[in-house]
Order: sequence, then C-alpha cells, then structure tokens
Amino acid sequence: MSDARRDPPLSEADPEVYELIRGEDRRQRESLRLIASENYASRAVLEASAASLTNKYAEGYPGRRYYEGMGIIDPLESLAIARAKALFGAEHANVQPYSGSPANLAVLLALCEPGDTTMGLSLPAGGHLTHGWKVSATGIYYKSVQYGVRRSDHRIDMDEVRSLAREHHPKLIWCGHSAYPRHLDFAAFAEIAAEVGAHLVADMAHFAGLVAGGAHPSPVPHCAAVTTTTHKTLRGPRGGLILCKEEHAKAIDRAVFPGLQGGPHNHTTASKAVAFAEASTKAFSAYAHAVVANAKALAERMMERGYTLVTGGTDNHLMLVDLTEQGISGRRAGIALDRCGIELNGNAIPFDPRKPFDPSGVRIGTPSLTSRGLRSEHMATVAELIDRGIKEAAAKDGEPDQAFCDGLRAEVAEFLSEFPAPGLGEA
Repeated sequence: MSDARRDPPLSEADPEVYELIRGEDRRQRESLRLIASENYASRAVLEASAASLTNKYAEGYPGRRYYEGMGIIDPLESLAIARAKALFGAEHANVQPYSGSPANLAVLLALCEPGDTTMGLSLPAGGHLTHGWKVSATGIYYKSVQYGVRRSDHRIDMDEVRSLAREHHPKLIWCGHSAYPRHLDFAAFAEIAAEVGAHLVADMAHFAGLVAGGAHPSPVPHCAAVTTTTHKTLRGPRGGLILCKEEHAKAIDRAVFPGLQGGPHNHTTASKAVAFAEASTKAFSAYAHAVVANAKALAERMMERGYTLVTGGTDNHLMLVDLTEQGISGRRAGIALDRCGIELNGNAIPFDPRKPFDPSGVRIGTPSLTSRGLRSEHMATVAELIDRGIKEAAAKDGEPDQAFCDGLRAEVAEFLSEFPAPGLGEA
C-alpha cells in the first residue's frame, strides 16, 4: 500500500521508467521523424491524457451509465462528441473506440453479420489489415474480396471495384488506406455501393487531420460510417472515432459498448476533445495545407535525386519510394537510416516481388516534421539527408559505418535544433 502522505514523482518512484521516457523525449526532439502514421501531440493534449480522469470507470454513454459519480464524465464526453460532429460535419459521433482497428471492428459488428461479404483495398496495394486482409479478424470472420491498383500507374482501378461489387454483392465496401499516396474518389465509391446495395465505409485514419483542415476531400457526406484514429494527421491522442449517419447511430453505439469494449478511457476522451478543438482553428487549417505542400515538395526533391515514387508523386501526406534501382531493400534502408536519426519504415510497393517483412520500398510522411515548423523550402535538405543515408547504406550492404551514422545523426539534430518539437518542452 502506498502512503498517501508520500506520493513521489515518477523520477523517484520508478527511475528506470522515468529515464526511458526521457530517452524517448530526446529521440523525438533529435530525430527526423518521417513515419507517416506518427506526429507530435500538443502540450494541452498530453496534459489531458495524463489527467486524473484515468481513475474513473464510465461504462455506458452520457445519461446512461452503470456507475455513479458521472457529474464530470458525462459533460466531458458530450463535449467531445459535439466537437467531433462539428469538426467533420457528421450526424453522429462515437468517441469511445480505443483505437482505429476496434473502430473498424465495431462498424462491421454494427452493419454486417458474420460471414457477410465485404470489399476493401488489398494490403499489398496500400490498404489496411482491418479492411479484410486474411490474417485479420476482418478477413477471418467475414468473406473478404480485395480490390487493387493498376499495374500501369498503381492507382485504384474503379472499373475493377465496380466489376467486383457487381459480381460479389458485398454488404460493406471499405475505402481507405495506410499507404496510398492519392485522393480517393468517394463519390465514385458511393455510386458503386448504392448500385449493389452496400454500405460504404471510409477509414480516414491517415488523412483525418487533412480533412479537418480542409486540405483533403471529406468522405463524410458519401458514407454510412467513417472511422479514424485520433492521432496521425489529427495530432490528438492514440485513440479512435466513429462518425455515422443518424440511422446507424444506435447500432454503432451498441457495437462499441457493450459489443466490443467495456469502460471508455476518460483521460483519452478528454484529450480527444482538446484535439478536436485545436483542429477547428485557422492555425490547424494552415498546418494541414502545409503537410500536403511539404509532401509534394519532398516528393519532387526525391524524384530529382533519381528516386522512383509509386504513382509518380502524392496528393496527401505520404509517398512510397521504390528502392529497387538503389539496390537496397526498404527494410535494410529503414534500419540503416534509423541509426542516422532518420525514421521511416520499409513498405511493400504494388506488385512487390519481395516478402512483406523485407519489402522493396519505404513509406515517407510529412505530418511530424510539419508540426515542428518545417516548410517546403526545407524539403531539399530533408531529401538530401535521406539520400545520403540510403546511398551509404546501399554501398555498405545495409551496414553503414558507425562513424558515418554518428556524423549524419549529428547533422540531423543540428538541422532540427531550429524547430522545437511540440509538446515536449525544453530538453
């Protein structure tokens, strides 16, 4: 039992964990973070995430709980719901999902029966595991049909989508991605879904912040439901969100609780509310547009250096770089660059001849570096740092000398020293 009169800070209570957290803070300050699904949350979001709200159970929904003491939690969750609906122009919002994958499962539970047919973009073509890939519960408990991209330009083949939908008559069609660098034609997807009587569901986890900031088309008007994480481009906490038409509200809410989850994480609900408020500002809109501008500029700088980009560029926050001509796999390049203070991830490219764990490409995203204040004019330096690391890694069979890595890491840290990392304060 702890002594309430002696409640030491983390640095005293558990110095081992404290030092690991400090080490992660240093890494986030000093590294060029280019993983497309990562970002920096604001100080306000981080403060809310650490609130005493984590001590409170709140099974149920505002006004319909299974515990007492809800005088704070109910208005807090109602505030988060109202802000989410206003931000995305949605009829209904459920802010309780623990993350994006549970949100996707909840939509399936609400709108489909086990064994129903669904359609989604295949993982090798840039889709997500939870859009019906065979190793996911979404591909195990539902009959999944996967559509892909054309070999000619690596863009989604809407003729194939329509043909597959007419052949299989899915109950639900997913549109969304984890590694597709172009806009999705939500209106065309909606037309196909209506033709075959399917629910259209968009997973906008990667680009929700761009939608909120007006820098990306919104799927909300076209879909029965829309799921998203609340981190990535939205710059909130690690969590999930479901938006839907009012006609599906009860089914969605029942699917989240009690269908899949117990008590929501109230501290995360609070930080979601903070993030939704931040995303409704003019400053955030400017940020969202800068993310896209940076991605386009970085893509151009990489192609100028001889790199091949899937689809030849990007419309959003990410790009896929095919490293076949550089003579190194994406996995080995990613590991080598990490040693140099440059973080990205190996990623399969469409029709990749290599295995998924050692793919041909890397995925690069601009949300984090944009949060630090980097702009289009800085992308030439970013491309130059990436290029030097990849060339050295390729020349040394994926094992660049430690002296080279230390030197490039120091250059990266010096370059980033002019751009403070949001939410982390001073070193």
